Amino acid sequence: MPDSIFNGIFIGGTTEGAEAQRLPLSRANRHGLIAGATGTGKTVSLQVLAEGFSAAGVPVFLADVKGDLAGISQKGEAKPVFTKRAEQIGLNPFELRGFPTVFWDLYGISGHPIRTTISEFGPLMLSRLLELTEAQAGVLDIAFQVADDEGMLLLDLKDLRAMLAFLGEQGEALGTRYGNVAKASVGAIQRALLGLERQDGEMFFGEPAFQLADFMRQTYDGFGTVNILAADRLIQAPRLYATFLLWLLSELFEELPEVGDVDKPKLVFVFDEAHLLFTDAPKALVAKVAQVVRLIRSKGVGVYFVTQSPADIPEEVLGQLGNRIQHALRAFTPKEQRAVRSAADTFRPNPAFDASRVITELGVGEALVSLLDAKGAPGIVQRTLIRPPSGLLGPIAPAERQRLIGLSPVGPRYDTLVDRDSAYEMLARRAQQAAVDIPAPTPASKPARTRESPVEAFAKSVARAVGSQIGRAIFRGVLGSLSKKR
Repeated sequence: MPDSIFNGIFIGGTTEGAEAQRLPLSRANRHGLIAGATGTGKTVSLQVLAEGFSAAGVPVFLADVKGDLAGISQKGEAKPVFTKRAEQIGLNPFELRGFPTVFWDLYGISGHPIRTTISEFGPLMLSRLLELTEAQAGVLDIAFQVADDEGMLLLDLKDLRAMLAFLGEQGEALGTRYGNVAKASVGAIQRALLGLERQDGEMFFGEPAFQLADFMRQTYDGFGTVNILAADRLIQAPRLYATFLLWLLSELFEELPEVGDVDKPKLVFVFDEAHLLFTDAPKALVAKVAQVVRLIRSKGVGVYFVTQSPADIPEEVLGQLGNRIQHALRAFTPKEQRAVRSAADTFRPNPAFDASRVITELGVGEALVSLLDAKGAPGIVQRTLIRPPSGLLGPIAPAERQRLIGLSPVGPRYDTLVDRDSAYEMLARRAQQAAVDIPAPTPASKPARTRESPVEAFAKSVARAVGSQIGRAIFRGVLGSLSKKR
């Protein structure tokens, strides 16, 4: 049984006689930070943490931004530099092995697709994703409420588009019940949705919806599953990337039960390129992230941020990250020098060296490490040689990735798209029925002035808005998309 289960996760050691750096599993849900300039070893530190958690039976979620984390699924190589490092820090034995890995991909290419429904994603997250104004976000709220009141599911973007088309046509009639619906706001939301579709964002919305239990699997021999999100393409749409990760974190917070202090986390969640989560984010959103990070540890979830500088993380979030691995920072400009001093000031001082000076001198694979002890107090910062990973460092061949995807236990659940009856289909049927039921006026007599029922008005407006999309729905049916009851 790996010693990390009993003694914590072995991060590294030093040739200067300092005690080895181990992360106690009982303090791993107090969150953490891995920081450092490009090329200083952050990815190795991230993989070492993930391997340690997996060996201790803790499932891990990693966003693979550069495509170089997949190697954790394979047995590593006994490179001379690795074996020498293992000897230097007293890592004996230095075991090489792969770890159980499941690959995910919002686009369904390099892993199993992750989907959620429009309803589950909710208007707040969607407004953030679409960069809506306050007035536009209010109209989006109305669209969700009307869908609820009419008993129509919003599962994918075509459902939302149909509902917005109705609001645009019937906004004046709906205003007395739901509030003002400006056509300009509806149009702005539709344009934002078009931009999301151009980034292939529509692939994220639909069914089968992702179940959190599939992130929290263990193997028969007690290893936690390493869930790797292929984010090399997703990172090209930074707002979608950041909003997706925030949604996932919020889902964990809402669905997992309170467990208080635990012997080890239920799940460890890693934000790579964490600055994208906070870039241009409104204060209310930053406050929400800080609240979730603060409270989610009682759900047994540890959150780790990976970024170049601690200054990328807002103070209200940074203050909650108890475990720190700080790789080298560059200090060529006054701003960078201030960032170095700020990073050094966050550590519990070590009288043996000046942390602000050492941060700029660290070599590749070295870091200043401060971990919480068993009592929850920050440890004295130590200059640490990070241990070599047991798994392969770097990407794997596409054929090997596809082989592992084919063997995955979650493939049958997610790999086939389901397009069941929802708002778009219901509105299309109403439109067709209204066209049949409403007779054309004869030349001999004028039609009586009657007030349209809400259903008729609803159907007519949607008929104009979604008629061009009916062909696509029929085409999906011909291809064999399955329907199921909720």
